[in-house]
Amino acid sequence: MTAEIAVDSLSQDQAAAELTRLAAEISRLDRAYYQADAPLVSDAEYDALRRRNDAIEARFPELVREDSPTRRVGAAPAEGFRKVRHSRPMLSLDNVFGDSELFEFDAKIRRFLGLAPEEAVEYVAEPKIDGLAIGLRYERGRFVQGATRGDGEEGEDVTANLLTLKDLPKVLHGNPPELFEVRGEVYMARADFFRLNEERKEQGESLFANPRNAAAGSLRQLDPAVTAGRPLSLFCYAQGESSAPLGRTHWDFLAQLRAFGFKVNERSRLCEGAAAALAFTKSMGDERAELPYDIDGVVYKVNRLDWQARLGQVSRSPRWAIAHKFPAEQARTRLLEIRISVGRTGALTPYAVLEPVTVGGVVVSRATLHNEDEIARKDFREGDWVVLQRAGDVIPQLVSVVLEKRPPDARKFVPPLVCPVCGSHAVKPEGEAIRRCMGGLQCPAQIVERLIHFASRNAFDIEGLGEKNVEFLFQTGRIKSPADIFRLRQRDQGALLPLKNQPGWGEKSAGKLFDAIEARRHIGLDRFIYALGIRQVGEATARLLALNYQSLGKWRRAMQEAVDPDSPARQLLMSIDQIGPQVAEDIADFFDEPHNISVLDQLEEELSVADFVVSAPADSKVSGKIVVFTGTLTRMSRDEAKARAQELGAKVAGSVSAKTDFVVAGADAGSKLTKARQLGVNVLSEDEWLRLID
Repeated sequence: MTAEIAVDSLSQDQAAAELTRLAAEISRLDRAYYQADAPLVSDAEYDALRRRNDAIEARFPELVREDSPTRRVGAAPAEGFRKVRHSRPMLSLDNVFGDSELFEFDAKIRRFLGLAPEEAVEYVAEPKIDGLAIGLRYERGRFVQGATRGDGEEGEDVTANLLTLKDLPKVLHGNPPELFEVRGEVYMARADFFRLNEERKEQGESLFANPRNAAAGSLRQLDPAVTAGRPLSLFCYAQGESSAPLGRTHWDFLAQLRAFGFKVNERSRLCEGAAAALAFTKSMGDERAELPYDIDGVVYKVNRLDWQARLGQVSRSPRWAIAHKFPAEQARTRLLEIRISVGRTGALTPYAVLEPVTVGGVVVSRATLHNEDEIARKDFREGDWVVLQRAGDVIPQLVSVVLEKRPPDARKFVPPLVCPVCGSHAVKPEGEAIRRCMGGLQCPAQIVERLIHFASRNAFDIEGLGEKNVEFLFQTGRIKSPADIFRLRQRDQGALLPLKNQPGWGEKSAGKLFDAIEARRHIGLDRFIYALGIRQVGEATARLLALNYQSLGKWRRAMQEAVDPDSPARQLLMSIDQIGPQVAEDIADFFDEPHNISVLDQLEEELSVADFVVSAPADSKVSGKIVVFTGTLTRMSRDEAKARAQELGAKVAGSVSAKTDFVVAGADAGSKLTKARQLGVNVLSEDEWLRLID
């Protein structure tokens, strides 16, 4: 793997492999954190993973996966609670970790809005409470429903539990909007946390790891009486759906929240510019230990609400807000053993088994070693004392060897020549950092991982077909390929030992699985494409492909034609905005493999794949149109223009072809404008484009 290679040094193939690894690891950590309230790593370690993912995506935007952490929030709601669909998504925040990154965030805001250098951006700086995000809904001034963030789109209904909180106003003061939703954070004060753990210790119960876990575990109780006995607090800080505006600025909104009766953090500050916001953060860092509650940073929000609306969001995060996280720590421990894991794409990833060490209150016993070149470069050996770092500028990693403590019997790492799972050759191509198993779909590690991916939430979303059950069904010979999933019930009917008679199964659980599979015989094109597990094709890329080809038949024919690198189909594929030559090559490689074509044929016999329908306003004049932007725009930035076009259902391309519908040409437009005129493509000025979409 490539996890210790600096982002600036990654090749495109290395970057793609690293993004695949990061997506899987962060998803695993999200499930533990959001669903089970049982984090597996510290916040700093998690933030470092996210940070590296973001940096790679910024350098290789064409590699962004749809299952990327930047395109989702949290994890799906846990079982046991009624699900609530948020009227407006509950977004998560991107992070910065240093002064320069804050100023770059400020610069991006300015570029996006096209502000003059002398025009200051006001920010509201708020302490970032380490708790559980919550949405509170009020109708005619009365509290009617509360839900956790969940995956950002859908959360858990915890209304009864929230009613036990003393900080929650059941009826609002003044004249609130007819419909009003506020977002906030349920937390546990540090003193309350220590008292609760003392009580649990006396009663022989397990202790909570930290106040955040205690708050989340207390609120997400199926019995509200348990929640009522826990000392929970609430701060409110953000607006959800509202039937009427509440001021022109976020600062006005916070004042209105106080007037309604909500508890708002009194340490929030209105800051004139990024330098003032940074000074506030440094002061909060100095006060951090003295606060009555845990914070892990400061959140900056653009104050003007009209600017917030213009800035909008990127996938899971708003463009107008960011979290400045506090730095983390290092620790020393022993590297006991270097082991190898095999991923879905066949990548062999070395990882360190460590003597458990506590870093920032979290016990760490494993850490990635990323790839054999980095192991050799840093000379990690089994038996070494090593420095474990959890900082913001790199992913959690072993930083260095403590050479003065190296034992004489420390053992050098020898790269494996065969796959530890299937025994196939393990090859490291020249110029690459990744060693890969050549067993392909014959390798159990890859087959199982690909089946897990196929059934996963963002793919076919087959309830009950998680990692454990996929592994069982594969090991017992019931499924060997994706199409076998949909033949499971039919084959089970004639089986000598039906699934219901297997250990851990019963008639009810087997029936529920069969029904869940049947319910997924109809699927959207974008999910279908993503489920195939094509290298570098995440959810975002799958959606782009579905948007541009619209039906499974058209997509298959075009991709099979695109196998020829000189074909018009390949050129059209590469012209799609955010799909570059490397992604196109990986898609073509998938379709050049006869086995994959056989998999597609089998799936088509079992499934109904719905055409992709663009979700755009009914009166959009550009829905389904192919648009290319070129030159310098003056009324909005290029990013803002592309985002607006996609919201209206347009397909944004990076190059001009005979199929392009519009070329929007700003000042100093060059070769794209020339080609558009040669091909007779409709060329619009920026003003003409704005009139068309208004």
